[in-house]
Amino acid sequence: MPDLSTTRFPVPVDAALRDAGWRPGRWNIQRAEEWADVLRAHTTPAGHRLSVFPAAVEAWAEFGGLRITAPGPGRQIAPATLRFDPTAGIHLARTLADLGRSLETELSPLGEEGDGQAVLAIDSTGRVFSIDHTGDWYLGPDIDRALGTLITGLEPVRLTQG
Repeated sequence: MPDLSTTRFPVPVDAALRDAGWRPGRWNIQRAEEWADVLRAHTTPAGHRLSVFPAAVEAWAEFGGLRITAPGPGRQIAPATLRFDPTAGIHLARTLADLGRSLETELSPLGEEGDGQAVLAIDSTGRVFSIDHTGDWYLGPDIDRALGTLITGLEPVRLTQG
């Protein structure tokens, strides 16, 4: 049994991650680079491209391929199952570019919530967002806090225009 008092995540987040196959030191840079190549090579019919940068590649290397299920009902909202696969957002090149411009950053896909209900994205500084049919949501300043928001069912902050 791991010593949960020394984890970088809150206990329920750590438990959900470990149940999904994550361990401290997990790092699959080969898979992350393969995803980077796929995303760099993709151009939409309208000519939009996806951004790839170190924060995204690092998140893919550590969490890529995991399917995470929350251990409980959630504090404020029902947590969704998470799937870390950046190709889930490959169809949103324009949306991610537009949101990135409005935030004065670049965005790259991380994966999805549920069965495609929302796409997760990370910016070049490591901030994490969710994009769904109701709007754009800020999940946290880094992947660790975003995982806490998503897995424990904390209500994310809705991004507003203007």
